[in-house]
Amino acid sequence: MATVKPAAGFNAEKDAEALRKAMKGLGTDEQAIIDVMCYRSWEQRLAIVKEFKTMFGKDLIKELKSELKGHFEDILVGLCRDPIYYQARGIKKAVKGAGTDEDALVEIICTKTNAEMELIKKCYKEEFGKEAEEDVAGDCSGHFKRLLVSSLQANRNESPNVDAALAQEEAQKLFDAGEGKLGTDESAFNRVLATRSPQQLAATFEAYAKIAHYDIKRTIEHETSGHLKDGYLAVVKSIEAPADYWAERLYKSMKGMGTDDDTLVRVVLSRCEVDMENIKTAFMKNYGKSLAKMIKDDCSGDYKKALFALIGDKA
Repeated sequence: MATVKPAAGFNAEKDAEALRKAMKGLGTDEQAIIDVMCYRSWEQRLAIVKEFKTMFGKDLIKELKSELKGHFEDILVGLCRDPIYYQARGIKKAVKGAGTDEDALVEIICTKTNAEMELIKKCYKEEFGKEAEEDVAGDCSGHFKRLLVSSLQANRNESPNVDAALAQEEAQKLFDAGEGKLGTDESAFNRVLATRSPQQLAATFEAYAKIAHYDIKRTIEHETSGHLKDGYLAVVKSIEAPADYWAERLYKSMKGMGTDDDTLVRVVLSRCEVDMENIKTAFMKNYGKSLAKMIKDDCSGDYKKALFALIGDKA
């Protein structure tokens, strides 16, 4: 269940006027900006962006960038764009410069539907002038690269129908490719995990547990390593228990010293209009504290207030 929903009695002109007033003259009324942008659906926010330019001849994103700073600015600018943009931007940031943020690539690429992936690729090409696959393949290697490239094809079978015989057959193949032999045939895992529908994979995972007497996540933990292991686990977890997967991503973004703000902002922006209530419940169940409490301990100021608004809590 979403925490950000369409506002009743929505009026784009009134909201654009409120934003203009919040940024006009000396100082900025950050709370007024939060009260508009963090409580509107993405369709409503895009309407506000268009109305703002129509009314005042100014680009709302540029205005926000000139008035705000830091991660608070990142959130508000992200809210002005289609949610897909922040996913495309995440891929670009993950491969830009020295080093690669493989965790971000796994989260963004290995958990998407075909339609979402096609939109991300289209947005990436429009914004950055290159194919996402080209940049990702240039930064990664081995079986991990193959998993990402396979997922980027947006060619997963999405039929809701489950073939029980195929599930049994492929569960056996996965067992034989991992626990049933010396070494691991990663290609067998890649072929199944990157091509089958979520429903078919769920049936395969169930059949696998009966063959191996433990779930497939244990085999992945034992038979693979590094970022390839993370990629395989992301596919399995996001299918078996998506709320738990996203709760884990949020928890890891704030666990320990420092905060991975890019991940925190990206996950909140991408899930607040989808299933954030479910994620909050999973977070409390799995980590013994609320998502709000962890954000409160890790973040501050208007950044914290915006995050609280998006997850449906009060700062």
